This record gives sequence, C-alpha cells and structure tokens, in this order.
Amino acid sequence: MGLYFTNETIEADSGDNNYVRNQMIEFNLNHFPDDLKGRYQGINLLLRNADGEILGGIVGEICWNWLEIHYLFVDERFRKSGYGAKLLSEVENMAREKQCEFVKLDTLSFQALDFYIKQGYEIYGKIENAGRHTHYYMKKDL
Repeated sequence: MGLYFTNETIEADSGDNNYVRNQMIEFNLNHFPDDLKGRYQGINLLLRNADGEILGGIVGEICWNWLEIHYLFVDERFRKSGYGAKLLSEVENMAREKQCEFVKLDTLSFQALDFYIKQGYEIYGKIENAGRHTHYYMKKDL
C-alpha cells in the first residue's frame, strides 16, 4: 500500500477540507475532562452598516475553555473609531457566556500589537523573523 501527498485546492463545500481537523478534534476529546467535551463552536461576529455591507468582524472559535481569535478586521475607513475595541468586547462577552477562561490570539508587529495591549492582552510568546517581522502570541484572562 503506497501513501502519497496531494497538493490541491479544496472547494469550500468539500468534506475533505475538514477531515484532518475533525480527526484531531476527535483525538483531543479523549484527553479532555468530560465537562469540556462538546465545547467547540465557530465564531463569526460581523460588523455591518445599515445596508448590510460587512465592514469588519472577528472569526474564531470556542475551543474547550478558551476562545481563539483567528482574524479581527475593521475596514480601513472605520479604523481608530472604536469598532475594533467594540468587536473585542463583544466577543469577550460571548466567551464569558460560554464559560471560557481566556481569549488567545496572534498578531504580527506591523498589525495591532499596541491595540491588543491597550485592550488588556499580554504577550506569552513571540517568533522573530516571521516574514521579517515579529509574530506575537497573546492572551487575556477572563
């Protein structure tokens, strides 16, 4: 039996794109306490205008006892208007409601490090020379 690698573009509606992820989640469930099992949920918090146009948002997931932010974006026209802080506050409230103990995220040195620090996030790790920038890993206890 020969194994091989494929490098393919997987369509969004394909079941293949979640196979490895789902297998890893299933494996992980065997190592978490019963009260944390089944606590996995995608988060898509969107900022829209009155016309329904998306102007920003947060994409992440609740994973056992934390919420992980994968992406936070605010349209350039609305940056420095408080919307990023409002999005973070809202997603942190969602995390508290789901009994999460902390929020974690990562950012690059040219992105939003100072913004996250102002919102109470602390650096717990970093990688130098990530695309010739510094990649920061951050956490905020709830």
